[in-house]
Amino acid sequence: MIYDVEINSAAHYPAADVPGLIELAEQVGFGAFWKGESNSTDPIVMLSAVASRTRKIKLGTAIYHIYGRSPVTLGIQAATLQDLSGGRLLLGLGVANIVRKVAAGERVEYEGEIYQTGKRFQLSWKPSFPNLPVYLAGLGPQMTKLVGKISDGVFINMATPAKVKEIAERVREGAKEAGRDPSKIEIIAKSRVSLNPDKSLARSKLRQVLTFYNIADHYSDMLRGMGFEKEVNTIHEAFQKGGFKAAMAALTDDYMDKLPVVPATSVKEIKEKMVAFEEAGATRLVIPYVPVTESVEDARRFLEAWGNS
Repeated sequence: MIYDVEINSAAHYPAADVPGLIELAEQVGFGAFWKGESNSTDPIVMLSAVASRTRKIKLGTAIYHIYGRSPVTLGIQAATLQDLSGGRLLLGLGVANIVRKVAAGERVEYEGEIYQTGKRFQLSWKPSFPNLPVYLAGLGPQMTKLVGKISDGVFINMATPAKVKEIAERVREGAKEAGRDPSKIEIIAKSRVSLNPDKSLARSKLRQVLTFYNIADHYSDMLRGMGFEKEVNTIHEAFQKGGFKAAMAALTDDYMDKLPVVPATSVKEIKEKMVAFEEAGATRLVIPYVPVTESVEDARRFLEAWGNS
């Protein structure tokens, strides 16, 4: 299994500090740096800056939203970053087939209800790295089967090892149905971590992140589906009565320890917890680092500790 890293998911640090951290992540052996979107900094802009400061670490979007930009725009961005980085982009999207064709420099012509490419659209240059790996975010039965049929892999957020195993089986089933080699489909899972000598401090920031997921509609339903209905309902009731702080207080240590997060006092402890994901079928594991303090040095200490482990 390959270990990847995600830094500054919640834009804790100034954007200009991130490329230096990823230089260190490359040095200590992480396979890729993944950058999400939501309400954080823009992935393609950040990955471009990181590409200029690194040489071999892969550069992933996880996940780049498709609704705010057209497939043509995404294809142009992907082709440009591929050339800029020497072919290191791992493109995580919602829907990807048109994007892949544009990024490969192929001629496309698509007239849909939402997006249109216009007549005979094609890049004005020949991309140096046309074979772009594209990953789809997926959790439900239909989406994960589709992943196996058309993409290079699935990107799974907030899933326990048992859920990852279930999704991996569906993805590979979809690949078989499409006549593809299921062993070639990547299963990419996420497990957030926090590192501090004081475990209660490591738990504190993870509790904040987990509370958000437990009250968010889509993820709360997913967590209920994984067998945590009682815990999720308790957090929702606390949120309705007392707001976010009350919801955080309702998220117990026992529940946290069942979720895909690791409040750790050592990197050894983190790696021991990750074995279950590998056994579940994950081929890449993305570790979003959740800092205890909103300081670049906190992330730097984590990366150095990883390198020394």
